[in-house]
Amino acid sequence: MQETTGSGPRTARKRGERLMWITRQRVFYAGLLGVAAERTFGGHGVYVSPAGAPPLRICIGGGAWQSGDLLVVPPQVPHRVESASPLILNLLVEAESVDAARLPAFLQHCGCVTAPDFVRRVRDGHARLLAGSGRECFDSFDFDTLFFGAVLAARTLDARIRTVIDRINADPSGTASADACAAAVGLSFSRFLHLFKQETGVTFRAFRAWKRARSLLRHVREPSTLTDIALDTGYPDSTHFSHSIRQVYGLRPSDILAGSRRLALHDAGRVVL
Repeated sequence: MQETTGSGPRTARKRGERLMWITRQRVFYAGLLGVAAERTFGGHGVYVSPAGAPPLRICIGGGAWQSGDLLVVPPQVPHRVESASPLILNLLVEAESVDAARLPAFLQHCGCVTAPDFVRRVRDGHARLLAGSGRECFDSFDFDTLFFGAVLAARTLDARIRTVIDRINADPSGTASADACAAAVGLSFSRFLHLFKQETGVTFRAFRAWKRARSLLRHVREPSTLTDIALDTGYPDSTHFSHSIRQVYGLRPSDILAGSRRLALHDAGRVVL
């Protein structure tokens, strides 16, 4: 990371400003963006520029570039993001966990959005997490309240589809097929695929592919080889692993791991420094 002038940024860099907080339904990332190609997330993506940094730039699906301090991207929307600052703040909210129609108004848009109070809340939330990073402080915060000011409205799903989603979230590297999941909840194969897409907005295959790629975030600080991480996250080989990760994040797995070397990771109750 490059040094900057000014006592504020320099002080932040001394204590470390890169961190990632992962829960089953949420992610907060404060770290490097890198030179990313087009990316497509399976959740609601939010990008915020750090205080004092230049505006971010975004290109939605090959359209015109836009710039601003707050960028919002709905699930499954291809986009590119650029930042002149080495640090970017990024939130990810899993699509199946929230009622899209009841999200805050600014989250129901796509592209640059004006919401200065939310931008300030995200920056303040980052500062509060930094103040406790390395200590068991994360569990004292509620993710939604910290960043959104209130718990986001939950999405109501068919109980059978919710059962399958919970199973995938619990083991995103698992190999359970659509056939097996359909049988487990007492549905025919065709009825299950139709109902799954109706309830979630995406196909079963796309949903599982996203969750598998998302699970890479839990491995970014491990000393394992890329081949080992690929197998641990459920990919049959390094080629499939690299291709899938680049489609989702716009970066090679090796670049993601290299950019995470100074990242403090908090994952469901444990802190990795």
